[in-house]
Amino acid sequence: MSESIDSTPSNVAGPLGGLQRRALLQGTAGILASGIAPFVHAQEKITLRYLGTAVNQDKAIAEKFKADTGITIQYVAVTTDDVTKRAVTAPNSFDLIDTEYFSLKKIVPTGNLKGIDTKKIKNADKITTLFTKGEVGGKKVGDQGTAPKKVIYLEGEKSKVFSATPTQFMSLIPTVYNADTLGIRPDLIKRPIESWAELLNPEFKGKTAILNIPSIGIMDAAMVVEAKGIHKYADKGNMTKAEIDLTIKTLIEAKKAGQFRALWKDFNESVNLMASGEVVIQSMWSPAVTAVRTKGIACTFQPLKEGYRAWAAGFGLPATLSGRKLDGAYEFINWFLDGWAGAYLNRQGYYSAVLDTAKSKMEAYEWAYWMEGKPAAQDIKSPTGDVLAKTGSVRDGGSYETRMGGIACWNAVMDENEYMVRKWNEFVAA
Repeated sequence: MSESIDSTPSNVAGPLGGLQRRALLQGTAGILASGIAPFVHAQEKITLRYLGTAVNQDKAIAEKFKADTGITIQYVAVTTDDVTKRAVTAPNSFDLIDTEYFSLKKIVPTGNLKGIDTKKIKNADKITTLFTKGEVGGKKVGDQGTAPKKVIYLEGEKSKVFSATPTQFMSLIPTVYNADTLGIRPDLIKRPIESWAELLNPEFKGKTAILNIPSIGIMDAAMVVEAKGIHKYADKGNMTKAEIDLTIKTLIEAKKAGQFRALWKDFNESVNLMASGEVVIQSMWSPAVTAVRTKGIACTFQPLKEGYRAWAAGFGLPATLSGRKLDGAYEFINWFLDGWAGAYLNRQGYYSAVLDTAKSKMEAYEWAYWMEGKPAAQDIKSPTGDVLAKTGSVRDGGSYETRMGGIACWNAVMDENEYMVRKWNEFVAA
């Protein structure tokens, strides 16, 4: 963890200006009598406004951080798009932002983010090479779309430009990331599913669903289009207008043929569609698969031969942040990388930025199941105590290296984003 914030400032402003710590301690009785103590007390308390999506804003994390440091986290939960909008238009409305790497191409050029000084981040050199080098286990992974390594470094603390090579300043410090694929109901499908192409297989007509967030949904669609042999993209995360047209045309044809039961927009919707059996194969997020399983229903986050669509989020700091709030934000980031939060996230099926600190806070059997792809030596439980996997079961997608090493592309914002969103809306309306 970083230097902790001194709970008794050596130079307290206002009525106590110039009082040194020792004098402050010696004179406590007199200060209490003078009625100034509440002011000092107020000075000690920091509240950090944490802007992000509800997915990452976990009550248990805020409570544990407050217990460890005395600093309060105030969650400001908005949609993925609104996180970006606020960062661009209202950078003073938060003290810490948790946003996806693909949004940085919109945010960084505004100058509203401060480069995070890695010299103040205790575990900066332990951040997984997936982010810093685009490698897992020493091997390069797919970097179509906005791979974090393309946008993680800034030229300087106040830079509006990304650096292609490592620097002292990072745009975001990674929080959570994962590699997404299709979720399936193996009990209802009853045969192996090995390709993204299955999402448009007429066999599942009326029982499939796709994610209705344009920039992500179109990547899933592109994985399907490529898997079906219709087209090979130079970069699925940055299509030409012609490629967007082709992808949307494929989706509209499938929709008109009755392929989709739903286009889902939020986590709970995806869980309900799968749990009810209305849908047997769909775009899905790992924790949603977990949520279905906790209901006692078979659900698999299916590894596919074409690979995964990856995403990653991280903490950023507004350029205007200073003083004790800035110190507090650095303290939170350091605390987050220190292991407790990482272990907590790993137990939900996400991955943490610094693997070895998280490992130190997990039981050996948990680490073996979640990260090494080994059969569970005993029942695997969520942070809240729900059984997620029975003794002997193996994690979908196997080990960290197998799964994160199988990335095909990353969530992205395309150069033709406005055109793509317009075309996507035509698909939704079709």
